[in-house]
Amino acid sequence: MPTNRAELLVTPEELAGELDRDDQVIVDCRFNLKKPGAGRQAWESGHIPGAFYADLDKDLASPVTADSGRHPLPDPEAFGALLGSWGAGPETRVIAYDNAGGGVAARLWWLLRWVGHEKALLLDGGLPAWEEAGLPIQTEQPKLSAGHYPVKPGSMPVISVTEVQAALGEDALCLLDARAPKRFAGIHEPIDPVAGHVPGALNLPYDACLDDAGRFRGAGELQSMLRERLGAGQPGAVACMCGSGVTACHIVFAMELAGLVPDQIEIPALYVGSWSEWIRSEERPRESAA
Repeated sequence: MPTNRAELLVTPEELAGELDRDDQVIVDCRFNLKKPGAGRQAWESGHIPGAFYADLDKDLASPVTADSGRHPLPDPEAFGALLGSWGAGPETRVIAYDNAGGGVAARLWWLLRWVGHEKALLLDGGLPAWEEAGLPIQTEQPKLSAGHYPVKPGSMPVISVTEVQAALGEDALCLLDARAPKRFAGIHEPIDPVAGHVPGALNLPYDACLDDAGRFRGAGELQSMLRERLGAGQPGAVACMCGSGVTACHIVFAMELAGLVPDQIEIPALYVGSWSEWIRSEERPRESAA
């Protein structure tokens, strides 16, 4: 089934012509895992006019626990309060961007879908494309509101570590890992204390979904790439993972953009805990090329 690209992506030029829309919220999702405060500082230094800021650790995740991965899902009501503070309602068009090809912004897109919000888009090319087009940047911060979005959590599927482990060695689940090839192989691990990947997982780096300009590939290219990873046969289910359930959302987005989601029995599930949760227990098997 073909996908309407305009329902998922907006170009810098298109957004620049609609900055004054009353039914629109723009959100800056820039974040640096090694320097958690750098994203907000960058937003304060300059952002797309009217853009709010979403902190990956504080807004798009809940606190880490002894058993969780690095970015557990946020509390639904707290997330609803966040959306309300931006003035977002069920009919609001929410546009997310970052400076990482959508690698972080896609987490906000997924969370919006998770709580039942359909009008969620990414800025194609993110802030780099906006700046390259010579479009305006401002430091003025938008005013927060006191509203609350009526969340309906559970509108996007998730898969637990127990379910992933139970599916090992079975053909019923295709697990796509969005991390960089060297991290997946266990050759280079700059973030988590243990290197490698879940046995049987397939590597699909999230940035493979982007062209050389950092924009999403066309539906045809994405379909070819994704079908190659999924194999000739139709898997019973697809789940996406990464280091902590963030860039995995990018793969879910790409699959919808490619028009593959309607072909699946179910929408691809997000393994929220991902690798950072998987390695919490030494009893869970790991594979590594190192």
